[in-house]
Amino acid sequence: MAAKGLIYREDARAAMLRGVNLLADTVRVTLGPKGRNVVLSRKFGSPLVTKDGVTVAKDVELKDRYENMGAQMVKEVASKTSDLAGDGTTTATILAQAVYREGIKNVAAGANPMDLKRGIDQAVEVVVEELKKISKPVKSKKEQEQVATVSANNDKNIGSLIAEAMEKVGKDGVVTVEEAKSMKTELEFVEGMQFDR
Repeated sequence: MAAKGLIYREDARAAMLRGVNLLADTVRVTLGPKGRNVVLSRKFGSPLVTKDGVTVAKDVELKDRYENMGAQMVKEVASKTSDLAGDGTTTATILAQAVYREGIKNVAAGANPMDLKRGIDQAVEVVVEELKKISKPVKSKKEQEQVATVSANNDKNIGSLIAEAMEKVGKDGVVTVEEAKSMKTELEFVEGMQFDR
């Protein structure tokens, strides 16, 4: 069995914070409609160009194992956000970075970590309630198109196709995206039911 290196307290927190920062700062550039693309190398085939925060996060592996632990924690935040919401992974990553960074500052200043966690939980409840109050449902095809266009890096053609697809299938319908064999982007509508295998 290989020997394990152990680090404690401030050294451990600082190493993990470096990992959190490395991952979050890498993902941060993809934020929002003006976010930039990231090029990820692949062992086989051509590099992957993406603006998807969780895809970038999943590709980060750090050599230092303590820094990597910090990166893995934030990667988990991005993955869970993707699974639960399907979007917002970059925002969740940046928020996780801020919570960890400020949490460490407060613990170093003598704050009780469990009191901090309870405070964060209470703040989350307040923020979620406020977001529910100020949110408004997307109703019209035009609003769907606007949201889809922003999500598609301001590509109006893709935004229009997504809005058309959503209008056809309804809010409980299924939209499946497949890579085309040609350069043409098109929408195909199939009636029926879909069963997961």
